[in-house]
Amino acid sequence: MTIKLSIAAALLASAAPAFAATHEVAPGENAQQELQEALILAEPGDEIVLAAGRYTLTDGISLDVDGVTVRGAGMDGTVLDFTTQADAGEGFLITSDNVTVRDFALENPKGDGIKSKGADNIVYHRIRVTWTRGPHPENGAYGIYPVESTGVLVDGVKVTGASDAGIYVGQSNGITVRNSIAEANVAGIEIENSRNALVEHNIATRNTGGILVFDLPDLPVMGGGNVIVANNLVVANDTPNFAPPGNIVAGVRRGTGIMVMANDKVLIEDNILSGNPTAPVMVIAYTQSFEDERYNPLPREVVVGENIYNGGGYDPQLEGAEMLLEAFGGELPPVLWDGLGSLAAVEGTAGWSLNLAEAGVGLDSAQPGPLSVPAPSGEFDRSGIGAPAELAARLGG
Repeated sequence: MTIKLSIAAALLASAAPAFAATHEVAPGENAQQELQEALILAEPGDEIVLAAGRYTLTDGISLDVDGVTVRGAGMDGTVLDFTTQADAGEGFLITSDNVTVRDFALENPKGDGIKSKGADNIVYHRIRVTWTRGPHPENGAYGIYPVESTGVLVDGVKVTGASDAGIYVGQSNGITVRNSIAEANVAGIEIENSRNALVEHNIATRNTGGILVFDLPDLPVMGGGNVIVANNLVVANDTPNFAPPGNIVAGVRRGTGIMVMANDKVLIEDNILSGNPTAPVMVIAYTQSFEDERYNPLPREVVVGENIYNGGGYDPQLEGAEMLLEAFGGELPPVLWDGLGSLAAVEGTAGWSLNLAEAGVGLDSAQPGPLSVPAPSGEFDRSGIGAPAELAARLGG
């Protein structure tokens, strides 16, 4: 009898996913209430299915249940419209683990698009976030915004119009951002104070800066690094900076392709960089004053591998641009380094250095000259970089 009961219990346990519920929500007058109720009442393993159509939402929505999937009918089929949102918070806030959001869009949230905080093993798949008026300082700061997470997969998303970063991952570990489009944001894709991040097969275009890898002081999680930026198309990032004053990305120069600031062990390779008028690749130290004793403002062990460069550095937003252009024959070399920290580049990489003596001293002390850095020593250590494989396995077909 005991054996039979044990077998029965095991069978019930293994069959548990079969009892997961599907909550269906459709557009209409009560869509706001019905959607939020579904998010509150869902149990781990449940799926919330959003029918095709436009949902007019006047408040943000939130999820705090582990293991839930929220699925729409496609990023152009299911649209959560926050144009009349009353509060200034994010459109969708997620604070639970093992969540998958996929196949829907958010338009005109007053704050961020989708923000997940402390949400481990989260997947964003085929999500669109759009501010329909185009670049504007009053748009929300971030489109896709996971922060303080372990295990993040961003796949096949599209973000347009964010006044800070379209796709932002901050203070996190084990990250992949791939197959996505960031267009007409201040920063297209930003990896900040995070480790073990893979940014690959994305398109960053018409942003102020295409792909940024930053490390900043005075944050709960410090020490960003172990980042690979590879096989991306970074083209025509020429939108004037429209970030609100005081924002850290307000200092990003129009026409920056890939920028690394104060990070450790970053590889940039196999990207196509075209039409980025200030610098296709920029590697610099943090320039502002700080008191955080944990913080290292210098870039360390940054490696510039083989990339394709075409039409960059022709209209640099830099002090003394006219003299620089004259000195370099009308177009600056593609790789700009401030001369601080450590940088390696494959043989034949064209670049130039400001040759600064220390961080934060300004460009007045620059002594521009050709880039002279060593070649990479050995293979870049790729172990542990990227999101856990289990996250990609969730995507299915």
